Amino acid sequence: MTQMALVIDLNVCVGCHACVTSCKEWNTSGEAGSLSDQRPYDADPSGTFFNRVQTYEAGEFPLVDTIHFPKSCLHCEDPPCVPVCPTGASYKRKEDGLVLVDYDRCIGCKYCSWACPYGAREIDEERKEMTKCTLCADRIYNEALPERDRKPACVLACPTSARLFGDIHDPESVVSKAIRERGGYQLMPEWGTRPSNHYLPRQKVTSCGSGACSCKTSDGDEAVSASVETQVKRGELHLASIATRV
Repeated sequence: MTQMALVIDLNVCVGCHACVTSCKEWNTSGEAGSLSDQRPYDADPSGTFFNRVQTYEAGEFPLVDTIHFPKSCLHCEDPPCVPVCPTGASYKRKEDGLVLVDYDRCIGCKYCSWACPYGAREIDEERKEMTKCTLCADRIYNEALPERDRKPACVLACPTSARLFGDIHDPESVVSKAIRERGGYQLMPEWGTRPSNHYLPRQKVTSCGSGACSCKTSDGDEAVSASVETQVKRGELHLASIATRV
């Protein structure tokens, strides 16, 4: 069975939010209609977003690290949001594995939002409907677009090509190769949801900056900053808190 998904390279994501704004723009003009905004120009804008980027700082000066962590619906192969829907509005499409919402059947009960362990679903308070990332289902099959543009808006907008898109069940796809060759991992696999989206782990580098900064201390010993991965191993940070943080 085909399973379309994103693979996100945490090494090159710079936290520019181009994916967030392009997602908002496309989905506001797409089939679902406009997405609500409250305080759009405020210091802390709120409203409906399918895509968010969370930023974390780790370590202590001068060994510091900044981690940008994009998050959206993971299009799980065993999505807990689907069976809890009382109207069948939340469903997983067989032909491509996308988890979608039928807005005509959604009653805004929020059961699916409560069931999602990743906090990926958001209620549109103006329409009183549950919304989420669709991987631009209304775009990727649109034959009116050039073939090169038949990708999710966030993938096309990323200036560093941190986002890859394809069928993870096809061993020759760009996403499958990236997962296989670079150790791509799922977010919180112990929850049993089998997320389709994967992340490429950050690699250690030999200078301060993005990616587990490795530097020399004053006495010549190598010191590695406390990146997210390091903090998790030390028990200082729990991925569950990252996954569910909005």
